[in-house]
Amino acid sequence: MPEQQNSTTTGQVRIRINQNGRLVIPSSFREALHIKPGDEVVLRLEDDELRITTQQRRIQRAQQRARRYLKPGTSLVGELLAERREAAKDE
Repeated sequence: MPEQQNSTTTGQVRIRINQNGRLVIPSSFREALHIKPGDEVVLRLEDDELRITTQQRRIQRAQQRARRYLKPGTSLVGELLAERREAAKDE
C-alpha cells in the first residue's frame, strides 16, 4: 500500500507511486469527486500538474458554461430540434 501523508486543512495528500506506476486515491478524495469502484476517470496534464476528474463532472461544467450564453427560458434541446426541423424541410 502506498505511503500517505494527509493534510486535511489544505485538501492535499502526499502518496507514493508503486513499482507498477499505480497510486491509490484516498477515500476522502474519491467521496468528494463521487468516484466509485469501476468508474472511469479523466486524467489531464495542465501546467505540469496532473488533474483527475470524471466525465460526468466535465459534462456538468460544459453545461454551466453554456448556460451563461442562454437567454432565460431558452432550451438548447428545443432550439436544436427547431433547427433540425427547418433543415429537414429543405431536403
